[in-house]
Amino acid sequence: MTPSFQYELKAVDGKARTGVIRTPRGEIRTPAFMPVGTAATVKAMLPDSVAATGADILLGNTYHLMLRPTAERVARLGGLHRFMNWDKPILTDSGGFQVMSLAGLRKLTEEGVRFKSHIDGSQHMLSPERSMEIQTLLGSDIVMCFDECPSLPADRDRIAESMELSMRWAARSKAAFGDRPGHALFGIQQGGLEQDLRQASAEALIEIGFDGYAVGGLAVGEGQEAMFGVLEHAPDMLPVDKPRYLMGVGKPDDILGAVKRGIDMMDCVLPSRSGRTGQVFTRRGVLNIKNARHQDDPRPLDEDCTCPACRGYSRAYLHHVFRAQEIISSMLLTWHNLHYYQELMAGMRDAIAEGRFAAWEADFHAARAEGDIDLI
Repeated sequence: MTPSFQYELKAVDGKARTGVIRTPRGEIRTPAFMPVGTAATVKAMLPDSVAATGADILLGNTYHLMLRPTAERVARLGGLHRFMNWDKPILTDSGGFQVMSLAGLRKLTEEGVRFKSHIDGSQHMLSPERSMEIQTLLGSDIVMCFDECPSLPADRDRIAESMELSMRWAARSKAAFGDRPGHALFGIQQGGLEQDLRQASAEALIEIGFDGYAVGGLAVGEGQEAMFGVLEHAPDMLPVDKPRYLMGVGKPDDILGAVKRGIDMMDCVLPSRSGRTGQVFTRRGVLNIKNARHQDDPRPLDEDCTCPACRGYSRAYLHHVFRAQEIISSMLLTWHNLHYYQELMAGMRDAIAEGRFAAWEADFHAARAEGDIDLI
């Protein structure tokens, strides 16, 4: 497989795994949470601030970047890392999920997806070959193969048809990716909630051969119980010696449940989006800073947190600047949320390495049960 991209599995506790992905741009400690920089920025954060939270890798979005500012322009300006001033690894998604969500603006064929831009209505074609070209122009370290991701619930025939198309597209993605030393290509398992379709998808991907494997087609409306049901078996179908990535997840308890079932990498817009809307994640639950109960509270968001929002500002101040719609509110609350997510990952990595993951999980749930939360 790709030179200079390596995965080392260091410890396993139950199904939970910890390890390291080595790339030319640096190491990614797993399990890893990837903040989402959709349009070449993690909203309300400087790149150095994102790194200070403990993030080893960011996610960029092929669909949005191909439309604005265009992958060709990013390439002319030195690639995505230089363009956004981030020197650590970047994973780019294939654009497939965003295109599939353009109801009424797309046409799906064997070739790919023809769609209208949500920005200006211009026509575009996104295919496995074009997706690989865009991600190569961006210079991402981890490239995702192009797939189709139907929303759930969907009938079995629709899921099977979509999975088979995605496997044909995976083979085309691999061929178009070619030989790129220092860069990795991940395949994406599909199959909805159907165990046999998941198995067939995994077998097809392994036959093609990838540097890592994603569990796709989840967090698309099926609910946590159904998602965990799939994760009871889907990761086990994938190679032990390759990283496993669950796309688009999620809430802290979703992440914990995924790691418990053998997932190594995750991404989600939730911590940054929630920071901009006043939702705050803490060890003892979720706060809504706009609620009146915080307006006279001198305490930090979380007494045990070392992020700038908790070290320097009270809940009362953060309530005030959120209500006043000051930009510093988005900055501080997003920083706190991303810091919390990275501390969550670090805690799980340590617990797995030390063989105490079950006890760590029990402590996580016990702290949340103490109940310093808002009804949101």
